[in-house]
Amino acid sequence: MKKKLLTGNEAIARGVYEAGCRVAAAYPGTPSTEILEHLSAYPEIYSEWSPNEKVALEVAGGAALAGARSFCSMKHVGLNVAADPLFTIAYTGITGGLVINTSDEPGMHSSQNEQDNRYYASHAKVPLVVPSDSQQCIDFTKEAFRISETYDTAVLLRTTTRVCHSKSLAEMMTREEVPQRPYTKDLRKNLMTPGNSRPKHHEVEARLERLAEYAERTPLNYVEGTSKEIGIITQGIAYQYAREVFGDSASYLYIGFSYPLPKQMIRSFASQVKELIVIEENEPFIEDALKLMGLSCMGKDRLPLCDELSVSIVSEAFQDLIGKTPVTVRPASTDLPPRPPALCPGCPHRGIFHVLSKQKHIVCSTDIGCYTLGAFPPLNVGDFLFCMGSSITAGIGFRRADMSYQRDDRKIYAVIGDSTFFHSGMTGLADVVYN
Repeated sequence: MKKKLLTGNEAIARGVYEAGCRVAAAYPGTPSTEILEHLSAYPEIYSEWSPNEKVALEVAGGAALAGARSFCSMKHVGLNVAADPLFTIAYTGITGGLVINTSDEPGMHSSQNEQDNRYYASHAKVPLVVPSDSQQCIDFTKEAFRISETYDTAVLLRTTTRVCHSKSLAEMMTREEVPQRPYTKDLRKNLMTPGNSRPKHHEVEARLERLAEYAERTPLNYVEGTSKEIGIITQGIAYQYAREVFGDSASYLYIGFSYPLPKQMIRSFASQVKELIVIEENEPFIEDALKLMGLSCMGKDRLPLCDELSVSIVSEAFQDLIGKTPVTVRPASTDLPPRPPALCPGCPHRGIFHVLSKQKHIVCSTDIGCYTLGAFPPLNVGDFLFCMGSSITAGIGFRRADMSYQRDDRKIYAVIGDSTFFHSGMTGLADVVYN
């Protein structure tokens, strides 16, 4: 056993390794990319970059069905692509443990939206685990595999950018060699036709009841501090901010196992403090649950829904309670001009964009990738963007609308990169050819 300074992504990879995982699949995307990069260094684990997140989850799901502990990773918008298999795997369950990492990105540093994927857990009816630092990334990942096998379910492991990329000390343990569980053909369990799915839904609801009981006793949910004045319910990186702002003047209920929530534990904690606060980034996932339980608390009435939290934001929001000057974090330098990202020297897209920029009366449907930057000066080639692979299909729709009004005064172009084409652009091209 030794301690090492690890990013959250390195720590998740280490946790997957120590848990005895055999198969890992992912599609790259900030802030999750480094997880599979580090997993590929462990020869005991088969690791692959898949064409997209749906494929990655299906590969990991098939491996789990065969009895091997398996892992899948993606950024938050990737789970939208993988939602189809996710919701059905929630019905079938697993044979070997299956853990699915979703790395959310409050602040949208390199993403097109700021969705909060904690809601996927409640929507798909799978358990949710949320770590706050590198040590918890290892420990919670290993526990997620045990939960998966104990309750016959996939487990969602949710991180955010600051947990993924921040470094902290973590203890590295030896690998647990887990034998492959035997696969038994069972159509009722594993083949989701309507006749099999209907009874499986009832089993999923019964499983959630057992998981709710587990939530009350798991060490992933715990209380710190003895203050009876202020009680803070929190999780993830928001916990680190809360600790820095409130210190020992508050008690903390850390919700590491976040769905189903430990309602009895929450009620007990709330009854012991005068002021109850929920500190969480983006959506009021926990706060809304508390209010449905009839508990009064502070939270989004003071904290923003949009963007990342920070020590400064939390400090300013609760200045009246902490009784001291809010912490202000100033940038290292205010003299440097902003430097937006740009296409790399020699980028093969640049020549095409240059030619297109000289054309008149064109509309360009662009896509997810560095070439999205072609939409900005000086090239100015790019008009709209939905998601990965949407350039061709959105361009088709735009052209069809023009044709329906007999407009031929503008040409429609679609721009797409190689990885995005293999991810979800091929079907759009098939649509063009066929229609």
